[in-house]
Amino acid sequence: MKRIKVIDSHTCGEPTRVVIAGGPELGGGSVADKLRAFREQHDDFRRAIVNEPRGSDVLVGALLVAPGDQSCVTGVIFFDNVTFLGMCGHGTIGVVVTLAHLGRIQPGEHRIETPVGVVTVKLHEDGAVSVTNIPSYRIAKQACIDIPGWGKLAGDVAWGGNWFFFTDQHGLDLVLPSVHALTDLAWRTRLAANSQGFPEVDHVVLLGPPRSPGAHSQNFVLCPGKAYDRSPCGTGTSARLACLAADAKLAENELFVQESILRTQFTGRYRWLDRTDGVIVPTITGTAHVTAEATLILSESDPFCWGIQ
Repeated sequence: MKRIKVIDSHTCGEPTRVVIAGGPELGGGSVADKLRAFREQHDDFRRAIVNEPRGSDVLVGALLVAPGDQSCVTGVIFFDNVTFLGMCGHGTIGVVVTLAHLGRIQPGEHRIETPVGVVTVKLHEDGAVSVTNIPSYRIAKQACIDIPGWGKLAGDVAWGGNWFFFTDQHGLDLVLPSVHALTDLAWRTRLAANSQGFPEVDHVVLLGPPRSPGAHSQNFVLCPGKAYDRSPCGTGTSARLACLAADAKLAENELFVQESILRTQFTGRYRWLDRTDGVIVPTITGTAHVTAEATLILSESDPFCWGIQ
């Protein structure tokens, strides 16, 4: 019998489960090295933490590991019900709030090592968290894809720690009663994008006009495991800022408020890293709340010890 200590939180509605004790031994090196060991040798642990019966399709896991970069307060590996994530914005906010809950950090700036690089975070006195993400950029503007049963659809492809396809040409209402139709279109869009020149795309973002005063845009984000993001999506907002910057629709350090399908909000801004190549450094601010401290029990006598696949 194995006991795993976790702390659950949600960031603007999107849950994160942080593993604080009981994780697998992943060896030394960078967090990217540890991710390779995790993926190749311990995928059963990923499934056990976030899949049913202990988790759900929407849950994102975060395993705290020793950082390779000693200037970092921790390393972290993010994962969901089907795969590992290079970076997770809402999850990073959840990790910061969890570390504060544990008394491991105080308000101020800190560095966290992820598999795709080091991110700088700031825990504000009021509990909000700002994440200065890895460099983000767009690789395709208004790429046209053909979606079977739908027709042609154009959108931008951009990187913000994960790969995204953005489109506002869907004609659907971004409200909870439309989740089934939104999921269906976003999933077919991903499959089409993957087969028609963009195999790296793992998230699809359907854009719409804002519903709340002060917001600039609303989104519906479909994640790799076919669950929709309850938050406005941190890496998605980072990639969106790269698109807006490239199109000169948002000035450097100008605030941009992205709201989710739940109408929760992230505030984003960016600074230029390379204007010629359209590379920015985005900063995303949001809030998270701890919801549980728990011990997960993994028993080999349990037929679903390693999760339901």
